[in-house]
Amino acid sequence: MELEFSFGTVALVIFIIAMVFVIKTINVVPQQHAWVVERLGKYHATLAPGLNIVVPFVDRIAYKHVLKEIPLDVPPQVCITRDNTQLQVDGILYYQVTDAMRASYGASNYVQAITQLAQTTLRSVIGKMELDKTFEERDHINTTIVNAIDESAANWGVKVLRYEIKDLTPPAEILHSMQRQITAEREKRALIAASEGRRQEQINIASGEREAAIARSEGERQAAINRAQGEANAIVALAEASATALRQVGAAIREPGGEDAMNLRVAEEYVDAFGKLAKTNNSIIVPANLGEMSGLIASALHIVKAQK
Repeated sequence: MELEFSFGTVALVIFIIAMVFVIKTINVVPQQHAWVVERLGKYHATLAPGLNIVVPFVDRIAYKHVLKEIPLDVPPQVCITRDNTQLQVDGILYYQVTDAMRASYGASNYVQAITQLAQTTLRSVIGKMELDKTFEERDHINTTIVNAIDESAANWGVKVLRYEIKDLTPPAEILHSMQRQITAEREKRALIAASEGRRQEQINIASGEREAAIARSEGERQAAINRAQGEANAIVALAEASATALRQVGAAIREPGGEDAMNLRVAEEYVDAFGKLAKTNNSIIVPANLGEMSGLIASALHIVKAQK
């Protein structure tokens, strides 16, 4: 009975030792991770993602690193600008482990080293700028800090990807002064814009009046030209009509009986005109030479009898 108990205990112990041996031997590394293996206290290898086998009790997983991009919040700090103004700066840093072996043995704490280096570099960069430039040159500040840290972090197996300033906070007095300056600048721009608007309005009005005056003068000139051309055309047409009428009268006179017809027409016109003249006044108008009138009437009667 004791023999069976001893054999079972030994088997259990062997099984437990075997399981521990298997657990110590087989290691599964997750994706985007890197494990550093030390053999007898010395760096041996870096385990890649997947199934890995190590020697139990000889090899040891000394460090485990995440190869993903990691954000690191840099604590706020007070910086002094070139014009001796205090400025509280808060930023965030993004880094990534690229060499697990260097990250394990290059620095005792590479996260703290990166943080301290970011703060010292930021104070140096801000100290070379004036207060107004710090708000305008954020991209320059970020790039300078990344370049300065990345050069040193290469020895630690870390790649600094980017640095972003989250907040720039000047003292309350400076902030109020900046707000007053911004308000004054905006009021100045508003006054300039209003004056420019009035100036442009006056220019537009003067230009419009000038163009209107030119248009009116052009219209009046064209109207005068049109009137003159119309009057000239009327005179020409009247003269042509009169000439045509005279030519026709002359042609009619040259025909047989034309001269007598002309005398008759003249007599009729004379008598008619005299009758109208006599009706326009209460006084009796008597021709100065009645002989000429009687002779003209007699000639007219003679022409009428001859026609009949």
